[in-house]
Amino acid sequence: MKVNRLLIVGAMVAAFGFTSCQQDEEVTTQNEVSESTLSQISALGFYSKNVEKVEGGYVVEGDIFLSEGDLTAAHNTKALRVGESEQYRTTNLVNAGSGRVITVALDASLPASYGPSLDEAIARYNAENLTITMQRVSSGANITLTEAPRSAQYLASAGFPTSTGNPHNLIKVNERYIGTSPNQAWFATILAHEIGHCIGFRHTDYMDRSYSCGGGYSNEGASTVGAIHIPGTPTTQDPNSWMLACIGSGQNRPFNANDKTALSYLY
Repeated sequence: MKVNRLLIVGAMVAAFGFTSCQQDEEVTTQNEVSESTLSQISALGFYSKNVEKVEGGYVVEGDIFLSEGDLTAAHNTKALRVGESEQYRTTNLVNAGSGRVITVALDASLPASYGPSLDEAIARYNAENLTITMQRVSSGANITLTEAPRSAQYLASAGFPTSTGNPHNLIKVNERYIGTSPNQAWFATILAHEIGHCIGFRHTDYMDRSYSCGGGYSNEGASTVGAIHIPGTPTTQDPNSWMLACIGSGQNRPFNANDKTALSYLY
């Protein structure tokens, strides 16, 4: 099965990346990153292999962006590790109050043909009757889909909520790999996943990405953004969750029962 890997989590930034038919290839060489930087990355609780140097920081674990400031800032790391595939959230969440509308826009730099997939991703959230609802707007959005740099090695990237209770404001989409007419349900799954990061979800297989990405056991680490177990989600593998780290080519993952439990618990 062709596997697409998730590649960047946002100030810390998270994203879907890509690979060839087997296991993900390294997208950079470690000699581009200093040993002191690798030590800082490891000290934050991240895997320090296959680190990719990018503009403004580094991509670690194929799915997490750390800025230069993230490496040196003081952090309050929180983790609750119970099993190997529960739903996890970040320390920061969106401040929804008694109800909040999160606006989402498609930047003109991206094909208008992406609109139906974005609309489907928004509809998936709104069908859950959460305290946050999604609304598509033309500009001035809380979350904007914009074009990723041509050098990007991921399909799409997103971020985690701010300390002030707002969602991460950008989802970067790599048109070079997505194409101009992607499978609607597959791309909607990718966008729903990235929105999930924007509102505070980490990967369902945070504790062991090997069962969705292949290869050996791989623990993402708590990191500075937190990895807090969401009560009511399972302690066994959940191979259909929308927040798994990797997705098969063309695969559709609408919210399953455990995803809905996690969403309703947080929002």
